[in-house]
Amino acid sequence: MHTTESIVHPAAEELELGAVLHALSDPVRLQIVAKLAQSDEADHTCGSFGLPVTKSTCTHHFKVLREAGVIQQRPQGTTRLNRLRRADLDARFPGLLDCVLKAAEHADVIAVDSEASLESVVAAAVAPGTADSPAVA
Repeated sequence: MHTTESIVHPAAEELELGAVLHALSDPVRLQIVAKLAQSDEADHTCGSFGLPVTKSTCTHHFKVLREAGVIQQRPQGTTRLNRLRRADLDARFPGLLDCVLKAAEHADVIAVDSEASLESVVAAAVAPGTADSPAVA
């Protein structure tokens, strides 16, 4: 007998800021989110990201993003298709996703620097004298 695991996603009103920030605090997960943000309407398989981590670590990263409500996953055959939940994130936390992605880009975090963290992304976002730094309202 073959059973299919149910994929659980939090409802938009259940998204928690701490969980979303934690999910975005890892450079590998930021890279995943950045790629999904470039094509909001497209689904991507887990293997299409070319991540520099093992398959089990990759699975963990997608699970953290899904459970935080950052991405939506749906099964297709033996794989899962992933899509960014931009509308839900923007409705619940206006400007957060754009701010984090812009800061990560400026700090070169999206290039997957293993020493990078959310703290460095936030520091880049609020650095004094940086005219292009995104502001958090």
